[in-house]
Amino acid sequence: MIRNLIFDFGQVLAHFEPEDMLKPYFSDPADRETVGRVMFDRRYWDRLDDGTLNEEEAADRIAPALPERLREPMRQAMLNWYYHRPPIEGMEELIDRMRREFGVSVYLLSNISRNFAAHADLYPVLRKMDGCVFSAEVGLTKPDPAIFNYTLRKFGLDPAETVFIDDAPRNLAGAESLGIRGYRFDGDVARLETFLRETLNTRNT
Repeated sequence: MIRNLIFDFGQVLAHFEPEDMLKPYFSDPADRETVGRVMFDRRYWDRLDDGTLNEEEAADRIAPALPERLREPMRQAMLNWYYHRPPIEGMEELIDRMRREFGVSVYLLSNISRNFAAHADLYPVLRKMDGCVFSAEVGLTKPDPAIFNYTLRKFGLDPAETVFIDDAPRNLAGAESLGIRGYRFDGDVARLETFLRETLNTRNT
């Protein structure tokens, strides 16, 4: 019986597009391209995700690689990026329907920074979660099975009763290694709903 749904955040519940995050601070597309090439380097974001770097420190490290005129707006973009992640239309409503119709519990498991975790209430969908795990707060990141184990233990979940929805195959592999069923989200909310209904109807009868 499926009792629990665990959702990723970026590209599942909300968009993570550099353009959305840079446009408020850079009107020139060429400037956005210049800043984006440096600012979104995984060497910074991986450390934001594991909690060993914060946005202020990341901005300090990025600044020397940019022309001086771009440094302060880059800093503002880095310090305020979580204000510029529009929701994926239909996901909040889907979660409401699954909870109402099937009585499932709903959780978040996201590779994301401490600053985002401190501002999670900006997103109405996250207020509806039965629990959230933010990677930077626990010092573990997907796809390491340890963060899935942590989540299962924290909320008392049985992996055989749990579905994990993420857009990255390697993260799904980490979940599936523990017996959690994975679903790769490709942006199609209707397709996800069909899968969930079939899974919940089949496994909950």
